[in-house]
Amino acid sequence: MGTNSEVTLHTGRKMPVIGLGTWQLTVDTAVAVANALQAGYRMIDTSGDYGTQPGVGEGIRRNGIERSAIYVVTKIEETDDAYEATIQNLNELGLDYVDLMLIHRPPASGAGEELWGGLIKAKAEGLTRDIGVSNYSAEQMNALIDALGEVPVVNQIEWSPFGHSEKMFHYAKDNSIIIQAYSPLTRTKRLADERLQGIAGEYGKTPAQVLLRWNLQRGTVPLPKAHQPQHQRENIDIFDFEISARDMKVLDGLNERYSSLGALPYE
Repeated sequence: MGTNSEVTLHTGRKMPVIGLGTWQLTVDTAVAVANALQAGYRMIDTSGDYGTQPGVGEGIRRNGIERSAIYVVTKIEETDDAYEATIQNLNELGLDYVDLMLIHRPPASGAGEELWGGLIKAKAEGLTRDIGVSNYSAEQMNALIDALGEVPVVNQIEWSPFGHSEKMFHYAKDNSIIIQAYSPLTRTKRLADERLQGIAGEYGKTPAQVLLRWNLQRGTVPLPKAHQPQHQRENIDIFDFEISARDMKVLDGLNERYSSLGALPYE
């Protein structure tokens, strides 16, 4: 496994195993994205409500890497017309298509079947290669699948050793849905945990690198946010070690359903 490694989606298309998150990355976004691509990242995650899409698009264009080599993820909001919001997102990005379009969160009532239908239409027209969801429970994903017959390729959720769900993990695996992990570094809130620091010391790695490597070994796809080039390089320097089965079990055992948002928005 290395920086060019990919995971295969149930549609047969491939997605990088790690990406750059851009939530709140609104200062010099284009520079940060261009630096990340230079460092070896090939997936960028953004959203219509992050305020980062124009900078993401500019960072992609100024870097000189072929568009087909960069995997772009963005999202429509639960109050949007999904098809029209897809077009608006593409206009903000300055791109003809994205690789993955997600429903950012389920609407207040129901699972968002109308939103899902809008994304299916956008996919059929080539505006997005694949479609998925974010912050969805298993029950909500089942509702979309039952209503329209289209299985999300991804559920993007908050996910770390300190906060995750084995029930969701097995549901996703059984349905060939990839878990993308946002806030995989707990927004730095748990990096000082003594147990995590002890494991990091064993491997000569930082706590952040251990959290990201844990994701890779569990088959989930982390999206760490980093603005500074040194942090971007640190976050992607996780392919030269492997966490032992014993230490993976310890990390799994850190789970207390911790969420930087207050509560995990899924089961």
